[in-house]
Amino acid sequence: MATSSEEVLLIVKKVHHKKQNGALYLMAERIAWASDGKDRFAVSHMYTDIKCQKISPDGKAKIQLQLVLHTGETTNFHFTNESSAIKERDTVKDLLQQLLLKFKRKANKELEEKNRMLQEDPVLFQLYKDLVVSQVISAEEFWANRLSMNAVDSAVSSNKQDVGISAAFLADVRPQTDGCNGLRYNLTSDIIESVFRTYPAVKQKYAENVPHNMTEKEFWTRFFQSHYFHRDRISTGSKDLFAECAKIDEKGLKSMVCQGVKNPLVDLTALEDKALDEGYGISSAPSTSNLKSVKENSNAAIIKRFNHHSAMVLAAGLRKQETHNDVCSETGSTDGNSRDSDCFQPPIKKVKLQEAIEYEDLEKNSGRRTIALNLKKSDRYFHGPTPVQSQHYASSQDIINSLNCIRQEVASYIPQLTQVLSSSAASSAISALSPGGLLMQGGIQQAINQMVPNDIQIELRHLYVAVGELLRHFWTCFPVNTPFLEEKVVKMKSNLERFQITKLHPFKEKLQLQYLSTNLTSHIEEMLQTAYSKFHMWQSKRMLRKT
Repeated sequence: MATSSEEVLLIVKKVHHKKQNGALYLMAERIAWASDGKDRFAVSHMYTDIKCQKISPDGKAKIQLQLVLHTGETTNFHFTNESSAIKERDTVKDLLQQLLLKFKRKANKELEEKNRMLQEDPVLFQLYKDLVVSQVISAEEFWANRLSMNAVDSAVSSNKQDVGISAAFLADVRPQTDGCNGLRYNLTSDIIESVFRTYPAVKQKYAENVPHNMTEKEFWTRFFQSHYFHRDRISTGSKDLFAECAKIDEKGLKSMVCQGVKNPLVDLTALEDKALDEGYGISSAPSTSNLKSVKENSNAAIIKRFNHHSAMVLAAGLRKQETHNDVCSETGSTDGNSRDSDCFQPPIKKVKLQEAIEYEDLEKNSGRRTIALNLKKSDRYFHGPTPVQSQHYASSQDIINSLNCIRQEVASYIPQLTQVLSSSAASSAISALSPGGLLMQGGIQQAINQMVPNDIQIELRHLYVAVGELLRHFWTCFPVNTPFLEEKVVKMKSNLERFQITKLHPFKEKLQLQYLSTNLTSHIEEMLQTAYSKFHMWQSKRMLRKT
């Protein structure tokens, strides 16, 4: 069953799977089914493993939900509750669609991050080829610590400012003729994001239909052909994909009107449209503004659409603030609008009054405002240019005088070569500089560097990086005090042996074929042998504790 740390989002009972009755569980990271009377899940699928979901057509006897995995396998669930089977199936479908979209984005984001890291770091890319491509370790083990370490580094530099939405982003999408009595719309990623942020109903339709029901091109074609995109929504067809979106917008607009404006300084109920000749501004005169003409009725839909569009554009910018605390949301909302479901944050009366009576230009200077310094690469900041130290510069006359002194000393120099070095010191210097002498020990190493080709040196460097990565995983398992570490240390020891067989031994054979007598892999073999000795010592102590 679900562990204590798992969050259960939804439980639906009376769900059949393979003609057995049970309950369907939707949790934070997976969907599972358990038979009645069992304490274990018979079916469990992670959301990342699910490709799409399908439902049975309306009017069919069995109300079913099918899960299609990336491997091609399918799992069917039959909802058998007679009174609310369709409602329960649709509830599971809607929640599952949101979770699949969330985990699909998460998987895509992780894949993009991995590709970026491999492209920016050639050493990491070579290490990936040496260990993962050659099947020394799995990809999950390779990325186990690197993604979390990179996330900490990139969290500081990822203060990306969210760009607001233009109120005319749909008007900027201008169609172009394709030469065949058709129109062509050029959609950028920014325009699509603006549509999704402004109209969450369209985003939900996109998640429900793309790509398993239609392609992305077909979706946007139907969007621009729909009455939902055009101004008049008076006659909305029943077959229109976005007919439900229009109804959702109508409900949202009505809820905003019912909630009104909670700004204490604004009273919209006192406003009323009046013509100039209605009572000449006298409130007691009878108003005829309620008698709307046919023209006003035809424009009402456009006015309503404009009002809703403006409200949704403002709401799209304020949805991000819901994750902040109440203080940030209260000070950040200055338009005085109330929340529409999840759009606007309620203002505080004190904040509105302060905004109305206080002026920044008339306030006293409370002090110098400072800006927090966000350093992407701190080493560039700390190792900047050093100040020039005060030095004494010689003049041109000093340089001329020094040159004249040197000339006089050279002219009057008398060599005395017999008194430069004693015979014993000269003989010891000659013996030290002779081949095999005390000062000629580095000549052998230099000869080795000259003997080994560059490609062998590069390959040896790659072997050192790879074995260092494996040994890092191996030594982090100690002290082995949990079952997880016990399993990992055994696995890493087998990975080291596999690396020695698949990488190190072929490299040694290659050195022998090129007649290189020097053992270049002795240090690597010594490090591996130390790890093996540590493993056998731990294994022997473990066996003694068991006995």
